[in-house]
Amino acid sequence: MTVRFDVAVVGEIYVDHIFSGFPAWPLPGEEVTTDAYTREMGGGTIATACGLARLGRKVGVVGLIGADDRAWFEQRLAGYGVAFDGIRIGDGFTGTTISISTPQDRSFFTHIGVNSAVGALAMGEGLATLCAASHVHFAMPVPHTVAQVVLPLLAARGITTSLDMGYQPEWLASPVNRPTITQVDYLMPNEKEAELLFGSTDVGTYFDHAARIGIRNPLLKLGARGAAALDNGEIVHVRPPVVQAVDATGAGDAFDAGFIDALLDAAPLRRRLERGCITGALSTRKPGALGGIPDAQELWTVHDRNYALHD
Repeated sequence: MTVRFDVAVVGEIYVDHIFSGFPAWPLPGEEVTTDAYTREMGGGTIATACGLARLGRKVGVVGLIGADDRAWFEQRLAGYGVAFDGIRIGDGFTGTTISISTPQDRSFFTHIGVNSAVGALAMGEGLATLCAASHVHFAMPVPHTVAQVVLPLLAARGITTSLDMGYQPEWLASPVNRPTITQVDYLMPNEKEAELLFGSTDVGTYFDHAARIGIRNPLLKLGARGAAALDNGEIVHVRPPVVQAVDATGAGDAFDAGFIDALLDAAPLRRRLERGCITGALSTRKPGALGGIPDAQELWTVHDRNYALHD
Protein backbone atom coordinates (compact mmCIF):
# COMPACT_ATOMS: atom_id res chain seq x y z
CA MET A 1 0.00 0.00 0.00
CA THR A 2 1.24 3.48 -0.90
CA VAL A 3 2.41 5.59 2.04
CA ARG A 4 0.25 8.74 2.07
CA PHE A 5 0.97 9.98 5.57
CA ASP A 6 3.94 10.36 7.84
CA VAL A 7 1.57 9.73 10.74
CA ALA A 8 -2.00 8.54 11.10
CA VAL A 9 -3.60 9.46 14.42
CA VAL A 10 -6.61 7.45 15.56
CA GLY A 11 -8.82 8.10 18.55
CA GLU A 12 -11.49 10.19 20.16
CA ILE A 13 -12.45 13.61 18.79
CA TYR A 14 -14.16 16.33 20.83
CA VAL A 15 -15.48 19.83 20.76
CA ASP A 16 -13.71 21.51 23.68
CA HIS A 17 -15.25 24.29 25.76
CA ILE A 18 -12.24 25.67 27.61
CA PHE A 19 -12.42 27.89 30.67
CA SER A 20 -9.08 29.17 31.97
CA GLY A 21 -7.65 32.00 34.04
CA PHE A 22 -8.77 30.63 37.39
CA PRO A 23 -6.23 31.09 40.19
CA ALA A 24 -7.43 27.94 41.99
CA TRP A 25 -10.10 25.26 41.86
CA PRO A 26 -13.29 26.28 43.75
CA LEU A 27 -14.42 24.39 46.82
CA PRO A 28 -17.89 22.72 46.82
CA GLY A 29 -20.59 25.37 46.82
CA GLU A 30 -18.25 28.12 45.61
CA GLU A 31 -18.31 29.89 42.25
CA VAL A 32 -15.40 31.41 40.35
CA THR A 33 -15.65 33.44 37.17
CA THR A 34 -13.42 34.17 34.19
CA ASP A 35 -13.44 36.06 30.91
CA ALA A 36 -11.15 33.46 29.33
CA TYR A 37 -13.25 31.08 27.21
CA THR A 38 -12.38 29.24 24.01
CA ARG A 39 -14.28 26.81 21.78
CA GLU A 40 -11.91 24.59 19.85
CA MET A 41 -11.38 21.16 18.38
CA GLY A 42 -10.24 18.87 21.14
CA GLY A 43 -9.12 15.47 22.27
CA GLY A 44 -5.67 13.95 22.11
CA THR A 45 -6.29 12.85 18.54
CA ILE A 46 -6.73 16.40 17.30
CA ALA A 47 -3.98 17.93 19.46
CA THR A 48 -1.34 15.43 18.36
CA ALA A 49 -2.42 15.46 14.71
CA CYS A 50 -2.41 19.26 14.47
CA GLY A 51 0.86 19.46 16.39
CA LEU A 52 2.54 17.13 13.90
CA ALA A 53 1.08 19.03 10.96
CA ARG A 54 2.42 22.30 12.40
CA LEU A 55 5.84 20.68 12.40
CA GLY A 56 5.52 19.90 8.70
CA ARG A 57 4.31 16.30 8.76
CA LYS A 58 1.66 14.81 6.49
CA VAL A 59 -1.05 13.67 8.88
CA GLY A 60 -4.25 11.67 8.55
CA VAL A 61 -6.90 11.27 11.25
CA VAL A 62 -9.25 8.36 11.93
CA GLY A 63 -12.20 9.25 14.14
CA LEU A 64 -15.90 10.06 14.41
CA ILE A 65 -17.88 13.29 14.71
CA GLY A 66 -21.55 14.25 14.62
CA ALA A 67 -23.13 15.47 11.37
CA ASP A 68 -23.81 18.97 12.77
CA ASP A 69 -20.08 19.63 13.24
CA ARG A 70 -18.76 18.34 9.90
CA ALA A 71 -18.27 21.71 8.17
CA TRP A 72 -16.62 23.28 11.21
CA PHE A 73 -14.16 20.39 11.69
CA GLU A 74 -13.34 20.19 8.00
CA GLN A 75 -12.54 23.91 7.91
CA ARG A 76 -10.52 23.89 11.13
CA LEU A 77 -8.46 20.83 10.15
CA ALA A 78 -7.77 22.29 6.72
CA GLY A 79 -6.29 25.31 8.46
CA TYR A 80 -3.67 23.03 10.01
CA GLY A 81 -3.15 20.97 6.85
CA VAL A 82 -4.61 17.79 8.37
CA ALA A 83 -6.43 15.40 6.02
CA PHE A 84 -10.15 15.02 6.78
CA ASP A 85 -10.92 11.96 4.65
CA GLY A 86 -10.33 9.44 7.47
CA ILE A 87 -13.06 11.01 9.63
CA ARG A 88 -16.54 9.54 9.48
CA ILE A 89 -19.95 10.82 10.57
CA GLY A 90 -21.32 8.87 13.51
CA ASP A 91 -24.90 8.29 14.64
CA GLY A 92 -25.19 10.90 17.37
CA PHE A 93 -23.38 13.94 18.73
CA THR A 94 -19.70 14.79 18.58
CA GLY A 95 -17.97 14.13 21.88
CA THR A 96 -17.89 17.23 24.07
CA THR A 97 -15.51 18.23 26.85
CA ILE A 98 -15.65 21.11 29.32
CA SER A 99 -12.09 21.87 30.41
CA ILE A 100 -11.39 23.86 33.58
CA SER A 101 -7.76 24.98 33.83
CA THR A 102 -5.47 26.67 36.32
CA PRO A 103 -1.81 27.41 35.53
CA GLN A 104 -0.85 24.22 37.40
CA ASP A 105 -3.34 21.65 36.12
CA ARG A 106 -6.71 20.99 34.56
CA SER A 107 -9.90 18.95 35.05
CA PHE A 108 -12.42 17.71 32.51
CA PHE A 109 -16.13 16.95 32.25
CA THR A 110 -16.85 14.87 29.16
CA HIS A 111 -19.71 13.52 27.05
CA ILE A 112 -18.33 10.62 24.97
CA GLY A 113 -20.80 10.93 22.09
CA VAL A 114 -20.02 9.02 18.90
CA ASN A 115 -16.49 8.22 20.13
CA SER A 116 -17.82 4.98 21.59
CA ALA A 117 -17.65 3.49 18.08
CA VAL A 118 -14.12 4.58 17.13
CA GLY A 119 -12.62 1.17 17.95
CA ALA A 120 -14.83 -0.53 15.39
CA LEU A 121 -13.88 2.17 12.87
CA ALA A 122 -10.16 1.59 13.48
CA MET A 123 -10.31 -2.09 12.54
CA GLY A 124 -12.91 -1.56 9.83
CA GLU A 125 -13.28 1.32 7.41
CA GLY A 126 -10.47 3.33 9.01
CA LEU A 127 -7.86 0.60 8.66
CA ALA A 128 -6.89 1.73 5.16
CA THR A 129 -5.82 5.13 6.51
CA LEU A 130 -3.75 3.50 9.26
CA CYS A 131 -2.00 1.22 6.77
CA ALA A 132 -1.15 4.22 4.56
CA ALA A 133 1.12 5.78 7.24
CA SER A 134 4.72 5.32 8.34
CA HIS A 135 3.68 5.63 12.00
CA VAL A 136 0.33 5.19 13.76
CA HIS A 137 -0.44 6.98 17.00
CA PHE A 138 -3.35 5.72 19.11
CA ALA A 139 -4.80 8.58 21.15
CA MET A 140 -7.33 6.40 22.93
CA PRO A 141 -7.71 3.45 25.29
CA VAL A 142 -7.57 0.83 22.54
CA PRO A 143 -10.04 -2.03 23.19
CA HIS A 144 -8.13 -5.29 23.40
CA THR A 145 -10.31 -6.77 20.67
CA VAL A 146 -9.15 -3.99 18.36
CA ALA A 147 -5.50 -4.22 19.41
CA GLN A 148 -5.43 -7.95 18.71
CA VAL A 149 -6.39 -7.29 15.10
CA VAL A 150 -4.72 -3.98 14.26
CA LEU A 151 -1.33 -4.07 16.03
CA PRO A 152 -0.04 -7.30 14.40
CA LEU A 153 -1.24 -6.05 11.01
CA LEU A 154 0.65 -2.76 11.37
CA ALA A 155 3.76 -4.51 12.68
CA ALA A 156 3.77 -6.89 9.72
CA ARG A 157 3.85 -3.85 7.43
CA GLY A 158 6.75 -2.26 9.31
CA ILE A 159 4.56 0.56 10.65
CA THR A 160 5.68 1.78 14.08
CA THR A 161 3.10 2.55 16.75
CA SER A 162 2.63 4.68 19.85
CA LEU A 163 -0.13 4.80 22.46
CA ASP A 164 -1.35 7.58 24.72
CA MET A 165 -4.46 6.09 26.32
CA GLY A 166 -5.05 9.06 28.63
CA TYR A 167 -6.28 8.83 32.20
CA GLN A 168 -8.36 5.65 31.95
CA PRO A 169 -8.37 3.84 35.33
CA GLU A 170 -10.47 0.87 34.24
CA TRP A 171 -8.47 0.31 31.05
CA LEU A 172 -5.14 0.61 32.84
CA ALA A 173 -6.19 -1.74 35.63
CA SER A 174 -7.54 -4.47 33.36
CA PRO A 175 -5.21 -7.45 32.75
CA VAL A 176 -6.65 -7.91 29.26
CA ASN A 177 -4.85 -4.73 28.15
CA ARG A 178 -1.37 -5.78 29.30
CA PRO A 179 -0.56 -7.35 25.90
CA THR A 180 -1.46 -4.05 24.23
CA ILE A 181 0.93 -1.96 26.33
CA THR A 182 3.76 -4.37 25.57
CA GLN A 183 3.00 -4.68 21.84
CA VAL A 184 3.03 -0.98 20.96
CA ASP A 185 6.45 0.42 20.19
CA TYR A 186 6.04 3.50 22.40
CA LEU A 187 3.73 3.71 25.43
CA MET A 188 3.40 7.38 26.47
CA PRO A 189 1.94 7.66 30.01
CA ASN A 190 2.15 10.50 32.51
CA GLU A 191 2.77 10.06 36.23
CA LYS A 192 -0.89 9.58 37.17
CA GLU A 193 -1.25 6.89 34.54
CA ALA A 194 2.00 5.26 35.65
CA GLU A 195 0.62 5.09 39.19
CA LEU A 196 -2.49 3.34 37.92
CA LEU A 197 -0.30 0.85 36.07
CA PHE A 198 2.23 0.06 38.80
CA GLY A 199 1.12 1.75 42.03
CA SER A 200 3.87 4.38 42.15
CA THR A 201 4.75 7.76 40.66
CA ASP A 202 8.47 7.21 41.30
CA VAL A 203 10.37 7.39 38.02
CA GLY A 204 12.81 4.60 38.83
CA THR A 205 10.04 2.31 40.04
CA TYR A 206 8.10 2.87 36.83
CA PHE A 207 11.06 1.94 34.65
CA ASP A 208 11.80 -1.14 36.78
CA HIS A 209 8.24 -2.38 36.33
CA ALA A 210 8.20 -1.43 32.65
CA ALA A 211 11.34 -3.46 31.99
CA ARG A 212 10.00 -6.39 34.00
CA ILE A 213 6.79 -6.77 31.97
CA GLY A 214 8.44 -5.99 28.63
CA ILE A 215 7.28 -2.47 27.72
CA ARG A 216 9.26 -1.42 24.68
CA ASN A 217 11.17 1.87 24.70
CA PRO A 218 9.72 3.01 28.07
CA LEU A 219 9.22 6.72 28.67
CA LEU A 220 7.34 8.82 31.22
CA LYS A 221 5.88 12.32 30.94
CA LEU A 222 6.53 14.36 34.09
CA GLY A 223 4.47 17.51 33.51
CA ALA A 224 6.30 20.68 34.50
CA ARG A 225 9.40 18.57 35.29
CA GLY A 226 9.74 17.41 31.70
CA ALA A 227 10.07 13.78 30.67
CA ALA A 228 12.27 10.75 31.18
CA ALA A 229 13.07 7.60 29.24
CA LEU A 230 15.16 4.50 29.61
CA ASP A 231 18.19 4.25 27.32
CA ASN A 232 20.31 1.10 27.59
CA GLY A 233 19.39 0.74 31.25
CA GLU A 234 20.09 4.39 32.11
CA ILE A 235 17.40 6.97 32.88
CA VAL A 236 17.59 10.05 30.65
CA HIS A 237 15.75 13.07 32.11
CA VAL A 238 15.02 16.23 30.10
CA ARG A 239 13.53 19.37 31.62
CA PRO A 240 11.23 21.61 29.57
CA PRO A 241 11.95 25.19 28.54
CA VAL A 242 10.54 27.82 30.90
CA VAL A 243 7.29 29.39 29.66
CA GLN A 244 4.48 31.44 31.17
CA ALA A 245 1.80 28.76 31.39
CA VAL A 246 -1.80 29.81 30.76
CA ASP A 247 -3.56 26.50 30.14
CA ALA A 248 -2.19 22.98 30.42
CA THR A 249 -4.95 21.41 28.29
CA GLY A 250 -3.40 19.05 25.73
CA ALA A 251 0.19 19.54 26.86
CA GLY A 252 0.80 15.80 27.02
CA ASP A 253 -0.65 15.34 23.54
CA ALA A 254 1.55 18.16 22.23
CA PHE A 255 4.53 16.36 23.79
CA ASP A 256 3.53 13.27 21.82
CA ALA A 257 3.68 15.31 18.58
CA GLY A 258 7.20 16.56 19.25
CA PHE A 259 8.44 13.13 20.29
CA ILE A 260 6.96 11.43 17.21
CA ASP A 261 8.34 14.14 14.94
CA ALA A 262 11.84 13.41 16.24
CA LEU A 263 11.21 9.66 16.03
CA LEU A 264 10.40 10.01 12.33
CA ASP A 265 13.77 11.74 11.91
CA ALA A 266 15.46 8.80 13.64
CA ALA A 267 16.77 11.28 16.21
CA PRO A 268 18.55 10.02 19.35
CA LEU A 269 16.43 9.45 22.45
CA ARG A 270 17.48 12.65 24.21
CA ARG A 271 16.57 14.70 21.14
CA ARG A 272 13.14 13.02 21.05
CA LEU A 273 12.53 13.98 24.67
CA GLU A 274 13.75 17.53 24.01
CA ARG A 275 11.38 18.04 21.10
CA GLY A 276 8.53 16.58 23.12
CA CYS A 277 9.29 18.89 26.03
CA ILE A 278 9.39 21.91 23.72
CA THR A 279 6.07 21.22 22.03
CA GLY A 280 4.44 20.28 25.33
CA ALA A 281 5.68 23.37 27.16
CA LEU A 282 4.94 25.85 24.37
CA SER A 283 1.40 24.49 23.96
CA THR A 284 0.54 25.83 27.44
CA ARG A 285 1.08 29.47 26.44
CA LYS A 286 -2.47 29.95 25.15
CA PRO A 287 -5.91 28.61 26.11
CA GLY A 288 -6.82 25.33 24.46
CA ALA A 289 -4.73 22.51 23.10
CA LEU A 290 -3.85 24.05 19.72
CA GLY A 291 -3.11 27.78 19.88
CA GLY A 292 0.35 27.55 21.45
CA ILE A 293 1.79 24.60 19.50
CA PRO A 294 4.96 25.73 17.67
CA ASP A 295 5.86 25.34 14.04
CA ALA A 296 9.20 23.82 13.05
CA GLN A 297 11.05 27.13 12.96
CA GLU A 298 10.01 28.08 16.49
CA LEU A 299 10.74 24.58 17.75
CA TRP A 300 14.34 24.77 16.55
CA THR A 301 14.79 28.31 17.85
CA VAL A 302 13.68 27.20 21.32
CA HIS A 303 15.74 24.02 21.03
CA ASP A 304 18.96 25.85 20.25
CA ARG A 305 18.34 28.30 23.08
CA ASN A 306 17.71 25.59 25.68
CA TYR A 307 19.45 22.38 24.65
CA ALA A 308 22.35 23.22 22.32
CA LEU A 309 24.93 22.23 24.96
CA HIS A 310 23.68 18.60 24.84
CA ASP A 311 24.15 18.28 21.06
